[in-house]
Amino acid sequence: MKAQDRVATSFAADSEHGSIEGHSIDFIPEHERTDRLSRQGPFWFLGNFTFFTMTIGFVGPSVGLSSLWTTIAGTLGIMFGTLFMAFHGSQGPHLGLPQMIQSRAQFGYRGVVLVLMATLFVFAGFNIVNLVLMMQGLKTLYSWDPVKVALVVTIPAAILAILGHDWMHRSFKWALYLSLPLYGIVTAAVLLHWVHDAPLPAVAPGSTPPVPLGFAWTGFIAQFAAAASYNIAYAPYVSDYSRYLPKNTPSGRLIAAVFLGASLSGAWMIAVGGWLGDHLHATDVLVALNQVGSDLAPGLGSVVVAVTILAFLPVIAMNIYSAKLTAITGVDSFRKVEPTARVRVLAVIFVVLLQLGIALSIYTSGKGLSVLNIYLVVMLYFLVPWTAVNLTDYFFVRKGRYAIPHFFLPHNNIYGRWGARGLISYAIGFAAMVPFFCIFDGSNEVYVGPLARRMGSLDLAWLVGLVVSGIAYYALSRSLDLEREEAVIAHVEKTMPQYTTGDQRF
Repeated sequence: MKAQDRVATSFAADSEHGSIEGHSIDFIPEHERTDRLSRQGPFWFLGNFTFFTMTIGFVGPSVGLSSLWTTIAGTLGIMFGTLFMAFHGSQGPHLGLPQMIQSRAQFGYRGVVLVLMATLFVFAGFNIVNLVLMMQGLKTLYSWDPVKVALVVTIPAAILAILGHDWMHRSFKWALYLSLPLYGIVTAAVLLHWVHDAPLPAVAPGSTPPVPLGFAWTGFIAQFAAAASYNIAYAPYVSDYSRYLPKNTPSGRLIAAVFLGASLSGAWMIAVGGWLGDHLHATDVLVALNQVGSDLAPGLGSVVVAVTILAFLPVIAMNIYSAKLTAITGVDSFRKVEPTARVRVLAVIFVVLLQLGIALSIYTSGKGLSVLNIYLVVMLYFLVPWTAVNLTDYFFVRKGRYAIPHFFLPHNNIYGRWGARGLISYAIGFAAMVPFFCIFDGSNEVYVGPLARRMGSLDLAWLVGLVVSGIAYYALSRSLDLEREEAVIAHVEKTMPQYTTGDQRF
């Protein structure tokens, strides 16, 4: 147990003091759990209360759905995806760890790198698409230089990510104060028909949605899947921002807070986006918001765009923050990393340079919106097997019982270096999804699997992945020696009681 004692000692010492967060991928001691449950709902409400979420509502009109059916499909999809996201949130206070560290229990100390690559793709990908949308919109509206736009947006967000958890929560609060009245006005303008119901002049010929718009099962499923993937993609984030809650936080109340916050704002923004896509034939959300504001009052369009960008900076910071944790976890899986502020800064710089480079490359290709549509679907495919395996393990196999110090032991930990059960289940689930893949660029087919083609291009791959990966992991885990694990956990809790994991409250 000497190695574990050394790990525990390093956890207990906060290496940094002052305004910069001192932790990264390490355990959060109980005396530092200063977050409050009441902050979780507003935090995740703001996470979806953005112009980017409106673009999810563009999917429906682009495949033939009216704004009404887009709203219905998007609302159902966002609620479905938020279920998985919210259940992951309960792991944060219970374990006091970032989400991807806990995944070492299913995939192994080194094997977790497989899912780390998928989640890094998601975290970085969100910001890449965000940057492309902002560069395109501000170039169209004001002829601003895209490189300068990317830098002006990214630098303050990166600083916020370096400052860490507490500053993130503060910035989200102020961003909500800014965006709530803004999007309230935009929604009122849409509902009360204060906006001219005519296509935007910036829309390129041939890019308008099919008319007349109405209902189609393929379009409904596509919108549902896009909305579901959007919040399933938040699943790897949630513990990163709930791990500072006290250990005895009731899981049921936390799950409800995350679910209500994320699903309400997501459904709201998708509905607005569906209207903009249906009635204005919008393909550039910033151009559309500028049009709405300008129709209400001269000059208001520019104010709407400015506040939209400013309120979105904390969301960009959130993506950088979680991508940073993922990158550090990946390096730590092969070479031990001390969780210092310096390491966090270096990881943030790496993530920022990666995002900027890819975003500028995509922008110059001129395929921002098509990349968004494809990205949302592919993102769902990569994350579905992971979330199924992780939640099955947490709620049905190990039932929240983990030896926390063993997550940080490269050798002689009870979870192994390569978690065969998790890796095989992930591979089985992903392979089962491939025949059901249904990837489109608007109305243009990118890849449609043979079984999806037989069903009229209905995208059910995500559902297949959830079921197959979850069942496969549960079946393979029947051979786990849980009694041996429980003996190790009991010893850890006896000698290091701060790592007790048996006090779940639903």
